[in-house]
Amino acid sequence: QLEFAESGGGLVQAGGSLRLSCTPSGFALDSYSMGWWRQAPGKEPEGISCINNVNGGTYYRDSVKGRFTMSRDNPKRMVYLQMDSLKPEDTGIYYCAVVARGCNERMSVYGSLGQGTQVTVSS
Repeated sequence: QLEFAESGGGLVQAGGSLRLSCTPSGFALDSYSMGWWRQAPGKEPEGISCINNVNGGTYYRDSVKGRFTMSRDNPKRMVYLQMDSLKPEDTGIYYCAVVARGCNERMSVYGSLGQGTQVTVSS
């Protein structure tokens, strides 16, 4: 059973930074591409970043490119999302999950999303 424990969210002022962490369990992390999804208030979740399991290549949605950095530490079984220069439009619930197919703009969730961690950016 795939499980994900996200943490690191909170309330931050615009321009600030947060580092989200994800602790996956129930599968061999180094065998899968991982992604972060964001669900803004009243909207469906959207994929914002992913990192593949082959060479560590990454994808970023245009709205976060240059501000967010995704990384993974397979031996520690951790996935991270460093978020800098945060904007009010970054507000939402952030989820990590396995990427169903390719790590690209068509990234989709394998299975279902967990509880997520709330990020609120004030103006």
